[in-house]
Amino acid sequence: MRHRLLTRAELSTETGISKPTAGESVRRLTEAGLVVDTGRRTPGGRGRGRVGSYYSLAPDVGTALAVSVAPEGVVAECVDAYGNLVARVEEPVGRPARPDDVATALGRAVDRVRELVEARQEADFAGDRGDRGDRGELGPAGRLRLDAWPRLAVVSAADPVDRHTGRLLQLPDAPFLLGEIDPVAVLAGRVAGTVLVDNDVNWAAEAERAAAPMDDFAFVYLDEGLGCAIVSDGEVRRGHRGVAGEVAHLVTVGPGGRAMPLIEVFGLLGLRHGRSTAIDVDRLLEERPPEVVTAVGGLVAALATLIDPEVVVIGGRWGTPLSDVIAEEVSRSPRPVPVRAASVKNEPSLAGARAQALDMLRALIVGR
Repeated sequence: MRHRLLTRAELSTETGISKPTAGESVRRLTEAGLVVDTGRRTPGGRGRGRVGSYYSLAPDVGTALAVSVAPEGVVAECVDAYGNLVARVEEPVGRPARPDDVATALGRAVDRVRELVEARQEADFAGDRGDRGDRGELGPAGRLRLDAWPRLAVVSAADPVDRHTGRLLQLPDAPFLLGEIDPVAVLAGRVAGTVLVDNDVNWAAEAERAAAPMDDFAFVYLDEGLGCAIVSDGEVRRGHRGVAGEVAHLVTVGPGGRAMPLIEVFGLLGLRHGRSTAIDVDRLLEERPPEVVTAVGGLVAALATLIDPEVVVIGGRWGTPLSDVIAEEVSRSPRPVPVRAASVKNEPSLAGARAQALDMLRALIVGR
C-alpha cells in the first residue's frame, strides 16, 4: 500500500523477508485476489538479470469516503487504498441549515462523487486516458479500475453526534443545524459497509495528534461555533452519549467579572450574527475584545483543572489568530498550562476523517 508497483525481489527488500518467502507470499495473495500481476516487466536479459514481474493491489480492493458536513457546505471525497484522492465534490448548504436540506446535500454530494468515479473508470477502460499508473490502481491491462461503490464512509459533522446511533443532535444554542439528521441512514444505500460519524472537533483533534503526536491534550475549537475535544491516554473521550467537550455552556468569566456560560459572552458583546447564536468571526477579529480572551482563559483554566492536559491546542478561524494572547492570559492563571495554535490549518476535521477512512479501508483489505 506504500508502493503502486513492486516486483517480488523489491518486496523482499522492502519487507526484509527472503526472496523465496516473498515469492510464496505473492502467490498466496494473488490466489486470494488481493494482488495481481500487472503485466509489466522489468528490463532483463543481456547481462541485466532475470525479467521481473510487477505486482500491485488488485483492482477491486475498493475505495472509501471521507465526508464533512459543516456550515460551509458538504464535502465528499473518495480515496483509494494508497491514500490518493480519486474524486471530490462540494455541495453548498443554505442558512439557516434545515435537516432536510442538509440530508439532501449530503446524498447529492456522495452521488456526484460516485458518478465521477464511474466516469473515470469508463474513460480508462475505453483507453481515453491511456496508462495512468500514477493516478490509481493498475489492472492486468494497465488500466485504472476503481469500484464506484465505496466500502465505507467516515463523516465529520459540525454538530454533536450521538455515539450510539451516529445521529446529529441539536443542543441549545447550536449555531449550525436547526434539527437532527441521520447520516448513517442517508448513506445506507450509497455505501457498501460501515458509516462512522463523529463530531468535527474530535476529527480535528485526531488530525492534530497525527501531526504532533501527544497522548494528553485538549483541542479547543473557536469559530462560528465553540467546541472542545479531550484526548486522554491517546484516545478521544466522547462521554456517555458522545457529547463530551460541548463547552458552549461551561461557566466562565464574562464582562464585568460576572460568571456566565461562555456562549453568552458573545451575545452580551454583540458578536453574534443576527437572529443566530453563530459568532461573527470577522467582527471579533476586527475588535479583538479583551473580554473574549478572558472568557476563553477561564475555559482553558477549567480544562487544566479537570483533565490535566500536556498542552491546550487552539484551532478555528478566530481561535488560531488569538492563540498567543490566550496563552498569555492562561499563563497568569493559578493552573497555567501550555497553549499553542493548531498545527493542521487546512480542513483539519476532514483531514482527520480522511485518515480514519484510509485506516479502515486498509484494515478491510488486509482482513479479507
